[in-house]
Formats: sequence, structure tokens, C-alpha cells
Amino acid sequence: MASMIRVSEAAALALHTMVFLAARPDQLVSNREIAGKIKASEAHLSKVLQRLARCGFVKSIPGPRGGFAVTKKGGDSTLLDVYEAIEGPLDAEPCLFQSPACGGRGCIMGDALNVATHEMREYMKKRKLSQLAHTIAKLNPVLKA
Repeated sequence: MASMIRVSEAAALALHTMVFLAARPDQLVSNREIAGKIKASEAHLSKVLQRLARCGFVKSIPGPRGGFAVTKKGGDSTLLDVYEAIEGPLDAEPCLFQSPACGGRGCIMGDALNVATHEMREYMKKRKLSQLAHTIAKLNPVLKA
């Protein structure tokens, strides 16, 4: 069965990490510090950060004084950009089943799946990381630099 909106742990880590880094645009932050702040596994976060670096959202500086920093592309990105870099396109599922039980006629969900996905897509598309970092940092002590 399909879920209306899937947010894997990797995507959740990526979204939170990107907002965290966008709140510190000129700082290098270690994997360990990020993991500690967002209460995540360092190993899993490391894999997510590698993927974000490959996509150009963060830059990675190796070494004991190294870390990760948001790139201009990353700061200008939206939640949707980050989500889709990890999960792939956020598309509506036409049915809760892989093979429609109703034969494609008279769905019990009506158009609800398409509507929910469209609304989430629009919400995420309108939220830039740089704007979220500025707004949320005021409210959330975890994001404060």
C-alpha cells in the first residue's frame, strides 16, 4: 500500500540539517554537532550529508577543523528541492493499492490523494531554507547559532 506522503528518516534528516545549516550560513559545522543538535545517528546523518554534498546543497571540508556548510544553492533551495533530492519526485499516488481494488472506477478516496499531495508540494515549494532558518531560529533554541 502507498502512503499519501512519505517522509523517510533520511529525508527528515536532510530537511532538518539543511535548515540548521542555513541558520549558520558562514559556519562549518561537524557531523557530530549536527547529529547532537537534531538527535540523530551520526552514521546515518553522514550518509545524508554525503548525498546533500553530491547534490550541491552543502560543501564538505575534510579534516579536524572541517565540517559542513550550506552552499548558495542550498540556502536558496526550498524544502521541496531537498525532499526530492533524497526521495525523488513528490508525485501523487493514484491509489492506495498498487493494483486498484475498484478497477479504477469509483475510488473510495475520491481525489483526496491528489489534493493532499498537491497541497504538500505547494507548501514545500514556497518555503526557502534561508527564510525558514531566519524565522525558526527565533523560536527554536536548537537552531540558534
